[in-house]
Amino acid sequence: MTDLFDPAAHTTVPQRGFEELEIGERFNAPSRTVTDAHFSAFQALSGDNHPIHYDRPYCEAQGHRDLLAHGLQVLCFTAAGAGLFPATIGTNLVGFIEMSAKFKGAVYVGDTLYPSLVITGLKPQNTTGVVTMAATVHNQARDLVLEGEHKYLLRLGTEFG
Repeated sequence: MTDLFDPAAHTTVPQRGFEELEIGERFNAPSRTVTDAHFSAFQALSGDNHPIHYDRPYCEAQGHRDLLAHGLQVLCFTAAGAGLFPATIGTNLVGFIEMSAKFKGAVYVGDTLYPSLVITGLKPQNTTGVVTMAATVHNQARDLVLEGEHKYLLRLGTEFG
C-alpha cells in the first residue's frame, strides 16, 4: 500500500504568492475579550509596573473606569500570526520589517477587541516584495482604539499547488 500522507497538504487556506495578493484584501483576527489574566501576563512579560495597569483605585482617581491596558499589549492583538495572512502566504514570508501605531482610545479589562489587517500597498522589488497593511483594532462599542501600519517582506515567484 502506498502512503498518501502529505504534510504540505495540511494548510488552513490555499496558499498564494505575492503576485496573487490584492490591495483591499482583509485579514481579520479572531475577537478576544481581555481579562485580568491578560493584564497580569503582559505586566510580567513587559516589566511595565505603572499602577495604571494594576491598581484599580489609582485608575479611578485618574478618571478611568477600570484597569487601563498597556499600549503595547493592544498592539500585540494586531499580530498577523493571529489571523490567516501567514497561512495564505506560506513560506513566502521573509520577515515582518516595519510597524507603526497610534493609540486612539482606552482599552479596559472586559473589553472585546476586533483586530484587522487590510492590504494597502504591494511594492514588488527584484526578488522580494513589500506588503503594506493597515492595522486596526476596534472594541465592542465599535470604537477605533488603535490604528497603524505593518510591512512584510515576501519572496517573489514562489508557486504553490
